Amino acid sequence: MADETELDGYLAGLADLADSGRRHAEPLSAERIRARGERRLRRRRAALASGGALLAVALAAGGVSLTRAAQGPEPPAAVPTPTASPFVPPTPAPGEEYASELGHVYGAELRGDMVRVTVEPLRAAGGAAEPVGETHTLTLPRGTLVETRRLTEGNPSDVQLDALVGQLADGPRWAFVIDYDSEGRVASLREAYWLSG
Repeated sequence: MADETELDGYLAGLADLADSGRRHAEPLSAERIRARGERRLRRRRAALASGGALLAVALAAGGVSLTRAAQGPEPPAAVPTPTASPFVPPTPAPGEEYASELGHVYGAELRGDMVRVTVEPLRAAGGAAEPVGETHTLTLPRGTLVETRRLTEGNPSDVQLDALVGQLADGPRWAFVIDYDSEGRVASLREAYWLSG
């Protein structure tokens, strides 16, 4: 009998403990649910506020672009011309792709995405070259292809013009054949390695 009374006491104690646990657990879970709901509400308000700010910025940008469109089209971007002097480039003969000019190329300077060079026209005479005509300047894209041989220590190769600025910065030493297309643009430079001077 004593064992049964003791067992009933333990069971009653466990039931009280479970009941107490349930009472204390319910308010915590309710608080957590409430806190989660408040966090969700704050995130939603923040998203709405930032979305409203983005909408305002988008509307302002659209208004500016519409205002600019009403003013008329913008002038086209200036395309750099290949020459910086009154020099008139040669034009290809009928049926030919390029017209060529022989000349010393020197005084190379980097200017942003362009390279400015001075050209002293030459005339080949019996394996040598002699100056003819007026010196002029060309402003060419850095990536203009240059066919080289002596400049690359006897190894024929194609090099971009910007890689040769250091070698072409001095006075007239290196002779090139400059190829112009039908629109007066320089298509390439070819080292005139066969000339002796």
